[in-house]
Amino acid sequence: MKALVLTTADGPSSVELKDVDSPAPGAGEVRVNLKAASLNHRELWITRGQYPGMQLPCTLGCDGAGIVESVGAGVEPMWVGSRVVLYPGLHWGPDPRFPAANFGLLGMPGPGTVAEQIVVPAGSVAPVPDFLDFEHAAAMPLAALTAWRGLMTKAALAPGDTVLITGVGGGVAMFALKIAVAMGANAYVTSGSADTLEQAKKLGAKGGFNYKDADRRKTVGKETGGLDAVFDGAPAAAYPNYSRALKMGARVVIYGSTGGPQVPLNAPELFLKNIQIMGTNVGNAREFRDMLAFVERHKIHPVIDKRFALDAAKDALAHLETAHQFGKVVISIQ
Repeated sequence: MKALVLTTADGPSSVELKDVDSPAPGAGEVRVNLKAASLNHRELWITRGQYPGMQLPCTLGCDGAGIVESVGAGVEPMWVGSRVVLYPGLHWGPDPRFPAANFGLLGMPGPGTVAEQIVVPAGSVAPVPDFLDFEHAAAMPLAALTAWRGLMTKAALAPGDTVLITGVGGGVAMFALKIAVAMGANAYVTSGSADTLEQAKKLGAKGGFNYKDADRRKTVGKETGGLDAVFDGAPAAAYPNYSRALKMGARVVIYGSTGGPQVPLNAPELFLKNIQIMGTNVGNAREFRDMLAFVERHKIHPVIDKRFALDAAKDALAHLETAHQFGKVVISIQ
């Protein structure tokens, strides 16, 4: 089978589409003929060796969807022929609040999805929502799950809450916007692009703030009426721009560190207003299924930025790094 393989961590140009052996499902596993995969920025970090626990060679990709081709011992044969989307995590562990020490993702250290086939635990496959094709299903897993856990499990977002979502051009933030709008929250966004802010408004955002505009970002509190929650992937730069707009008891959920690792905090502001600041990453298998049920119920269509064929997967990585604007970069496999 063909797979996008990284053998040396010398950047995106070092990946190669190679012929590799097809994997065989063991006990409790299924083999999936992948129909589509999507990329995340973690793939770029992996190609540069900027990811914990690097193991080379590896097949890239943690997001994928396809058809179950065969099953191992102990797995119900009824799965064969099913359209499935893959849970991107491995070994979450027994505590739903946080992952175990050996938790990992597909594509590093697990097998990758930018390939014609993959073997995963039977518990890692879930039915594709009926209204989605494989490309849109493959655009969901890591980004949508991260957004779901951040908003629902961590921030406990409720209908009518006002939430600020930073960096809306990225995949996680885009899903956060769609989830927030679908549940009836008042969603506001930030971006450095006026075009991206306009696209976000078309998807239901109440308003947007250009973080490059010093005067505009100072109006967050006035224009939103105060924030019940924030979903932030770039807190080093963003937090000072919204901190004064946080309401009493506001929840700030951090899922990334774009712009640097240090976040400037005002201690009296935190304790006097009873503000909660929480970190989050990915999510467990139950949350993955809850997210899919929500997507099915509200008919949420992922936004696709651009599609590439498998033999152009290297170009897809280059696009993600240099030209990506809004939505997911998808690779059509079969």
